[in-house]
Amino acid sequence: MTALPSPARSEHLAQSPAVRRGGRWWLVAASGSVAVTDPVFTGELNCFATAMAAADRAVAGPRLQQDQPPAPPGGRRR
Repeated sequence: MTALPSPARSEHLAQSPAVRRGGRWWLVAASGSVAVTDPVFTGELNCFATAMAAADRAVAGPRLQQDQPPAPPGGRRR
């Protein structure tokens, strides 16, 4: 097992043990972490991360619109 690198930014992939840190994927457990080196597996993790980000944006869009005040009559916002 290897210690994770220490860049300030890391991204957990949903509720999985996969974490992207410093551009590399790691599998993290209470007992330690292992760098993911298999290119097929890292490709799948990248695809899943991209899909999750798109889903997050799709959900955030309507929420952001709900937080805005309604447009005045005539459809113009100030």
